[in-house]
Amino acid sequence: MSHDDTTAGNYFVANYPPFSCWNREDAVHARHRLDEPAADATELGLYVHIPFCRKRCDFCYFRVYTDKDSRAIRRYVDAVIAELAQYADREVVRGRRPTFVYFGGGTPSYLSVDQLKHLFDGLQRSLPWDDAREITFECEPGTLQEPKVHALREMGVTRLSIGVENFDPHILEINNRAHRAKEIDRAYGFARDAGFPQVNIDLIAGMVGETDENWRVCIERTIELAPESVTIYQMEIPYNTTVYRRMKDGGENVAPVADWPTKRRWVAEAFEAFERAGYHVGSAYTVAKGDQTKFRYRDGLWHGADLLGIGVASFSHVGGVHFQNEHDFQPYIDRVESGELPIHRALRIDDDERLIREFVLQLKLGSIDARYFQDKFGVDIRERFGAQLEQHAADGFLRIDGDHVRLSRDGLLQVDRLLHAFFRDEHRVARYA
Repeated sequence: MSHDDTTAGNYFVANYPPFSCWNREDAVHARHRLDEPAADATELGLYVHIPFCRKRCDFCYFRVYTDKDSRAIRRYVDAVIAELAQYADREVVRGRRPTFVYFGGGTPSYLSVDQLKHLFDGLQRSLPWDDAREITFECEPGTLQEPKVHALREMGVTRLSIGVENFDPHILEINNRAHRAKEIDRAYGFARDAGFPQVNIDLIAGMVGETDENWRVCIERTIELAPESVTIYQMEIPYNTTVYRRMKDGGENVAPVADWPTKRRWVAEAFEAFERAGYHVGSAYTVAKGDQTKFRYRDGLWHGADLLGIGVASFSHVGGVHFQNEHDFQPYIDRVESGELPIHRALRIDDDERLIREFVLQLKLGSIDARYFQDKFGVDIRERFGAQLEQHAADGFLRIDGDHVRLSRDGLLQVDRLLHAFFRDEHRVARYA
């Protein structure tokens, strides 16, 4: 087994400190923080988790359910509405308006039009988002009918993110994706007809069965569709995936997908093709058309915005405290229906951990301005992380250019692997999830 092989575990760094460091004892700090005022000028975002799917993809590691009937779904939607109502009455939220809203999953587009209208109306009774500059909604192509797509636009969705992942029918099938290739063009056409300001397409480099030729076709097909933005992830195999369970049952240590150098090469080829087509690389995972195409959820999250995550297993970050909701369906609903906030675990972080969090997340953008951290934290990151930056520079992954730290393309393509060098010592050895 080589260190280049894809083995089980979380590669993508979504947050800091690692989730495995969060604990039940710190949940009290989250509840206390809710009764304190928000920091001046801190953005507020809202994340809504819709955990229902038609099928569970073999590589999925999110909290999703494929067995819930309409009654259970209605009960869940009502619980999400009730949870937000509780937050809206707390000091840290009262009077604020979210600047970005994100509906993620699972599959938010699994819900019917009536269920979606009930959800949107119920949430906005507690926390109106009239001033939101971005409302993102994730969807799976096979769940998009024309009336639903137009209803989403009428309800104010500005950024429709379509989970294509791959265009090949066989690859979709063997990875247990719910949609079929023929549904992609139809769903995309509905989205264009509805007039969304931004349509995003998700792709995954390195799904089971991926080949050089097929990946090239996927990039060509995406460029032909001409979405405003594209998100490209490199396949990882977390422990709670179907792929990992099969590996474990078969005594295999290496996942049946491409190794990391191959996946990085595929993303590099995609970036180059999109750049030739007029896109620019916005982060380690995204390309976008024009300077006006923004991803405000990402940018807010990576610059320290407060984020309320509602729904089962959702993650929040408010005023220097991380917290996560109950991660099972029934306990989540039971606690909300009893009038409790369903906070399961949390972690209160200090100013240095906040600095590290924003530094490692913003490094994924490919360039960091030291003046931002000097103004916000009173710290020169070139000194704070001097040894780590010097080593990464010597390895060709970045350069320091005055006030800026700039990743090379090679560094950007493997940035998640590089970030652990900036973690505190006690967090470098912690299991990420």
